[in-house]
Amino acid sequence: MIRLFKHYVPYALLLLGAIDFLLLGVAGEAAWRLRATQAGIHVGSLAARADWLLSFAILVSTAMIGVGVYRSEALRSPRQAAARLFVAFLLAVAGLALLDYILGGGNFWRSHLALASLVGFALLMLNRLLLGGLLGTAVFRRRVVVLGAGQRADRLRRLAERPDAGFSLVGFVKMTDQEPVIAGAVHRDSITDLARFVEELRAGEVVLAIEERRNSLPLADLLRVKTAGVYVNDYSSFLERETGRVDLDTLNPSWLIFSDGFSSGRALSGAVKRLCDIAASLVLLVLTAPLIALFALLVKLDSKGPAFFRQTRVGLFGESFELIKLRSMRTDAEAAGAQFAQADDPRVTRLGKFIRKVRIDELPQAWSVLKGEMSFVGPRPERPEFVSQLEEHLPYYAERHMVKPGITGWAQINYPYGASFEDSRHKLEYDLYYAKNYSPFLDLLIVLQTLRVVLWREGAR
Repeated sequence: MIRLFKHYVPYALLLLGAIDFLLLGVAGEAAWRLRATQAGIHVGSLAARADWLLSFAILVSTAMIGVGVYRSEALRSPRQAAARLFVAFLLAVAGLALLDYILGGGNFWRSHLALASLVGFALLMLNRLLLGGLLGTAVFRRRVVVLGAGQRADRLRRLAERPDAGFSLVGFVKMTDQEPVIAGAVHRDSITDLARFVEELRAGEVVLAIEERRNSLPLADLLRVKTAGVYVNDYSSFLERETGRVDLDTLNPSWLIFSDGFSSGRALSGAVKRLCDIAASLVLLVLTAPLIALFALLVKLDSKGPAFFRQTRVGLFGESFELIKLRSMRTDAEAAGAQFAQADDPRVTRLGKFIRKVRIDELPQAWSVLKGEMSFVGPRPERPEFVSQLEEHLPYYAERHMVKPGITGWAQINYPYGASFEDSRHKLEYDLYYAKNYSPFLDLLIVLQTLRVVLWREGAR
């Protein structure tokens, strides 16, 4: 993987995305030449339409990221790829039409857009059929040697078996005399030169997965491997990179302190983020005010009680604030006390099921964003009743409050909706990853992928 703005991106996806971008440019140019020939006009120079081709490629690529074209399930399934590509082109064409309207019209021919989309769709599907099948093969996977043969090594083995894994394990080295979990692991004593052993396996990375590191770090071995030009990684950092979350089972304070992340240089990016939150929340509130008013009326008609639901949540640095949403549950939903939402929750009203699925109930939260209590992107704010319990059971739970809570977040786009302590544990791992690796790039990625969650109803309950 390559690290872009503190976020890990697989090399294979970067290659696929770069080829897609070039093919979109080719599609736009081919469509223009065909359309110009049909209309009997001069084709003109490439430079004269470079802005159009670039706009087309950027908007389609952005829409593709947003609808999940580069998700593992879409890469493995031609049907999913076709469905998501179709939606991406529809959104991109709508965006270009809006851009054309803003610029005064006449910049993009509708026939050219339609033809470029058809050609682009065909080329991108062909790219997936030709290249997509190779993405999961050894050609695009890093070769990794694991130092260790216990439970940690076995977990890496299971991780490598996933279809979307970006690495393959080519060797296990048993570093202690304890009974190994990995059958066939080579004992360290039988290896004369570990660096040569790693080189013979053509491995580009060594991961330290020893169960007990105290007084047992093979420093001499690691030094030889490192000086031989092979990347050496510790277990927690490897899991963070490959899973996109911070693993609580192996987390310790020293790793959080000494690993990269939690940068102090966030003043500028924080100011930019706040300005974007203010501008976006103002626009969203103005544009959706009629929709909020309409559904507020429908909520009142559908069930007894107020149209809006107010609830205390825990925000930045543990400070409480009042969250506002359109009410989707009965007024007596918590007569027996605070409780997590459930699958097919009987407390949800008829209209509430719909507004939860399409996320309309979340729109009033833009007011909290405007006031500065929330951001558009960040960990979801939890209720004080649950926070006190979660802090008792989950280590490092308080650290998620070091960033401002958000309407959408890294956990929301990566983990299916869940409402239990175990689900909270998994979400915390994603929230810690976000807090540790925050950047405007990651925020943009989350905002784009939230579109996928809404369109495909992932995580709605």
